[in-house]
Amino acid sequence: MTGFEAVQLSYDEPLAGSLHTRLTRVLGGTVKRLHGVRGMRRAYRLTAEMVDTEQFFLADGDFAIDPEFPTAAVQPLADGVAMRVWQAVNPVNGLTYGYGGLKLIRRSALREMGQAVDVLAALPGRIEFCRRTAGVTRFNQSPFHAWKAGFRECAMLARGSEYGMTDASAQERIAAWTASRDGEFAVYAAAGARNGLGFAKAAARDTERFEALNDPPWLHQHFTTLYGEQAVAG
Repeated sequence: MTGFEAVQLSYDEPLAGSLHTRLTRVLGGTVKRLHGVRGMRRAYRLTAEMVDTEQFFLADGDFAIDPEFPTAAVQPLADGVAMRVWQAVNPVNGLTYGYGGLKLIRRSALREMGQAVDVLAALPGRIEFCRRTAGVTRFNQSPFHAWKAGFRECAMLARGSEYGMTDASAQERIAAWTASRDGEFAVYAAAGARNGLGFAKAAARDTERFEALNDPPWLHQHFTTLYGEQAVAG
């Protein structure tokens, strides 16, 4: 047991059920699950209402936790820190950073969350990035999911990181995403990255249009338009 409650937030990830089981085994206790809620901000805010403690673990539906993650050694967030993010290994491009990583987050911060396309960047308070790797972000579960990951991440990086990342770091990550070649469906992650750069160029100054990044039906339709139903099915 960790002393912290935990929630997995999933939408349509094919492996979410098995990854929830793995998360439960590693963290111990009961890991609650919120699944299929449309509206990313709404979904994140709802996770805050599922727990009874101020601080809790939050994992994406495609996060595969490392069985050796030292859950018992995790320290509570310090005053003024809204969220801690542990790194995750990217299976298609070799990057290891906060994208898709495990989070320890404040319930009160989620309730007071502001507006940002990268939703958790709008939490009130500091965000602490931990250099320890907590697992793998298994977003490459289908052609569509791999494409969506590259598309969203590179569109946001191209527009300008809402976490205060330097332009040089953003460009390094964009270069890695567009060169994705390892693991399943890497070609779709690379294509999504290139498509995301084009989308950012066209829509970055249009806040309402850029919000399409958080609209799953729009993303699915855009992918289908570009690559066809056969690619969606894998």
